[in-house]
Amino acid sequence: MSATAPAPALARRPKGTASIDELGQFTDIIDVRSPAEFADDHIPGALSCPVLDNEQRIEIGTLYKQVSPFAAKKLGAAYVSRNIADHIAHKFQHHDRNWRPLIVCWRGGQRSGAMTTVLRSVGWDACQLEGGYKVFRSHVLARLDHRPADLNFRLVTGPTGSAKTRILQAIGRQGGQILDLEALACHKGSVLGADPEQQQPSQKWFETQIWQALENFSPEQPVFVESESRKIGRLRLPEALFVAMRQSPCVDIEATPAARIAFLRDDYAHFLTHPTVLKAHLDALRPLLGHELVSHWHQLIDAGQFSELIDSLLVSHYDPLYARARQRDHDSAPRQPFPTEQLDAAAVDRLAEQILQQTHRP
Repeated sequence: MSATAPAPALARRPKGTASIDELGQFTDIIDVRSPAEFADDHIPGALSCPVLDNEQRIEIGTLYKQVSPFAAKKLGAAYVSRNIADHIAHKFQHHDRNWRPLIVCWRGGQRSGAMTTVLRSVGWDACQLEGGYKVFRSHVLARLDHRPADLNFRLVTGPTGSAKTRILQAIGRQGGQILDLEALACHKGSVLGADPEQQQPSQKWFETQIWQALENFSPEQPVFVESESRKIGRLRLPEALFVAMRQSPCVDIEATPAARIAFLRDDYAHFLTHPTVLKAHLDALRPLLGHELVSHWHQLIDAGQFSELIDSLLVSHYDPLYARARQRDHDSAPRQPFPTEQLDAAAVDRLAEQILQQTHRP
């Protein structure tokens, strides 16, 4: 080859495509996957505009396998064209010429390609995400493996009924960085922790929300997070995050038994008005604690002796469970105690203020 021969041309990205690193450069992110795929997980802030609904996607997939790819593509084209037209007519008409949407499907294939082609033909600078949702999911998992090690966690610890979640949220209201895992998981992390108002999210969406929170934290300031086991309800914590939490200094809430019982009566009031549901949850502990003790709890529920019930639950189950977990996971961690005889709203705010004032980066 001649010394003056031109170098080979660098590979260029096809026009109308974008990489995962360019997410922030678009006006909107349009997710064209089915509603079921979107509900399982999606890029935060994305708008759901399916080009195939749940039933259509199943129908096309069945036709592809049982008849032929050609038959599936014909019917799919009809559905996709009709749905794209509907989105343009009812969702996109108000956008001016400067609107720049990023279009996302499962792997950056035909569904997002069809939407991108039509929108670009209108005159909008629409782009298709290369690799689609699968690339985004891989990016989230990779960052969850590495980001926790960059952050300065402070673990809010204390036995059940110490108002850890409310103290954590008060820290957030007062300007501290918080990672509220129980809010993201829609679960309080115990046998009675299910939220009666909403179901837990999918594992993927739980991880996506954690990723988003971690990326927004400053490594220069502490990130307060409540002590959790590996699972919150049915959801698993990312392993790197769990390891980082176990290695972090502890902010230890030392509330009196009376304060904890009063707090739990308020925090679990929904169970006290639904004794049948409460009994059903406690029955799950029979294999662990025996029929005699759980039957005694049933009797306390029937008698309306809820303070006695909570006290027995703490002494017989929750406190021994916490003691074992503390010894296993945080026995050698530095601890900063915060004693309190009250856990009402004013006391919680005072504790949050004290924690922020006395907690410093090492």
